[in-house]
This record gives sequence, structure tokens and C-alpha cells, in this order.
Amino acid sequence: MSTKRIDRKRIEKAVREILLAIGEDPEREGLKETPRRVAQMYEDILGGVREDGYELIRASLYDEKHSELVLLRGIGFFSICEHHLLPFMGVAHIAYIAKGQIAGLSTILRAFSQLCRQPQIQERLTWQMADMMNDTLKPHGVAVVLEARHLCMEITGVKKPGTVVTTSALRGIFHKNEGSRQELFKLIQGRDKIV
Repeated sequence: MSTKRIDRKRIEKAVREILLAIGEDPEREGLKETPRRVAQMYEDILGGVREDGYELIRASLYDEKHSELVLLRGIGFFSICEHHLLPFMGVAHIAYIAKGQIAGLSTILRAFSQLCRQPQIQERLTWQMADMMNDTLKPHGVAVVLEARHLCMEITGVKKPGTVVTTSALRGIFHKNEGSRQELFKLIQGRDKIV
């Protein structure tokens, strides 16, 4: 893990400057604690900058003869768009076909969360997760599909609420084999509730 720390005091000063720049009084009752709260929030939602998802997955690998599809479907996520520092959020689907090694499912989720908790763009987040899974597990194939709404498109700029952006990154058999790809997308579109 990296030893880089978020500088909360520096964030507090910057937020105070933003409040002044927009014509607000950072000393008024409702805003007095805002710089501290924003710094704490940034530490929480952007703390992934100092973490290493590769390390997480490598530490959870173990040998297993399983060689069928594993799909984590409908993973709720949010990240912060690096262009406007506004959230984008949606669902992720992460799949792999093991080749002698599997990783803990919760570890995969933690590694994905680490990538989400840094300034991002959806396209990069998608391929970074696919590459992380591919490089650590060395599976037959990896697929990552993200579907997200971006507040930067909904409340600023084009102002198009409800627009969903879908990105995918396919590695190995999912990229090369139409049958494997079809099976994956059929499972992703499966029923919404587990009974």
C-alpha cells in the first residue's frame, strides 16, 4: 500500500477559498463546518488514490480447479469524474473464467472499490478493472461492463438527466469467442431478484 495521505487541512483551505470566491461567508453558521466536512468526504470518496487493488487480489488468490464462468452482477458503485469532480454512479458486472486460480469475491469487490475511489473516467475504470483481474488471476477470460449516469451531464453542460453510459472491456475468451460472450450477456440481463 502507498503511504500517500490525503492532506485534509489543505482541502479545508481550498474549500474556504471556493466559498469566498463564490461570494459566500465561510464564517456564517451553516458554512462554518463545511470545509472540514468536505475534507472528510474527499478522504472517504477519494481515498483509493493511495491503495493498491492488485495487492488486494494477489493476497486472496488460491488454487481451485473451477474453470466455469464466475459473474458478480449488479454491483452498485459510484466514482468521481475527474473532469468536473462530480459523481457518476451505476452498476457494474465483473466476470471471469478461472484457469487454476480464483480470488475471494469480496476481495474483487474491494479492489473495484479502490479503483472507484479516485478521480476517474468511466472508460478507464472499466479497462483498469479488466486488466487488474486479467493480470492477477491469469484466467481464460475477463469481462467488465459498467452502466452509469453522470451528474456532469445531468446537472451541467448538456443537462440530459437519465442518460446511461455503458462501457465494456473484454479480455481472453470473452473477446475471442462469440458463444462465451453471448452466455455472459445473457446472464448479465438475467432476472433482477434472487429468490
